[in-house]
Amino acid sequence: MPALPTLEEIREARERIRPAVRRTPLVPADERFGAEDLYLKLETFQPVGSFKLRGVFNAVAALSETERRLGVATVSAGNTAQALAWSARRFGISARSLMPESAPSAKIEAVRAYGGEPVLVPVAELFRYLREEGWKDEPYAFIHPWTNRNVMTGHGSLGLEILEDLPEVETVLVPVGGGGLLAGVGAALRAAKPSVRVVAVEPSGCAALHRSLEAGRPMEVDCHTICDGVAVPYITEEMFPLLRELSSSVALVSEDQVKSAVRNLALWNKVVAEPSGALSVAAAVAIPEVQRGRGQWGKTVALVTGGSIDPAKLAGILTTE
Repeated sequence: MPALPTLEEIREARERIRPAVRRTPLVPADERFGAEDLYLKLETFQPVGSFKLRGVFNAVAALSETERRLGVATVSAGNTAQALAWSARRFGISARSLMPESAPSAKIEAVRAYGGEPVLVPVAELFRYLREEGWKDEPYAFIHPWTNRNVMTGHGSLGLEILEDLPEVETVLVPVGGGGLLAGVGAALRAAKPSVRVVAVEPSGCAALHRSLEAGRPMEVDCHTICDGVAVPYITEEMFPLLRELSSSVALVSEDQVKSAVRNLALWNKVVAEPSGALSVAAAVAIPEVQRGRGQWGKTVALVTGGSIDPAKLAGILTTE
């Protein structure tokens, strides 16, 4: 099991990635969302359009020159692959990403535009490769999108920015796929301000963490969701103890609630978010009052994690009530 990053390690990672990663804005959500004290952390403003650059660039930068010369590789629904290709170009090395055939075309083309090589395979093959650690038979320096400790540590820089920009924050909503973002941000918040409540957010059609916490052990679920960026059907043995320790609760949101969040972010806050990127906003707005409590969450930050969405999908969401 990987150990949680320490506060010192997260601060060191922030300095390492500073030349490449933007400090993204934290802005109030439009009042039409109807959620008081809700703030948006806009990772859509990263050079590759998602938070993934934080952890991936940190992991690539932490490799030795000998390791980097082999080229880097990962497995990704799209955003990690974009971050890896962008980072690899910065270091003058090659990047190869195993991606599902069903990945949005916007993400596939972005990987190519950044100089990376997308290798498209069936979804089942992608997860088989992960479970069987197929990278061990290949020459590349493999960057695991969730369990790589340097990835988690780089993501932790996001938590530090939230605390600096909103010291009085009480709740942070974090989308969960494989769990690397939750581990990094949760570790930073736990170390710097333990009172902050960390709420994990999943689509109800792919609720692997929710199901695992109910069962008390890592579980696998069927995934049927528009949120391709978090469509991970299982929680790994390595990540489960970390995610169980860091998450105060899990909020589940429906596909319609996610689409509504995507639409309203665009129309009200003028922010383009992909479905997985809008998960936390959907949770902040849709969570039942009995669960949320009257002001129980207090000042809340929703991570808007990415904005890579196919134009046709975005148009469909914007024009359908």
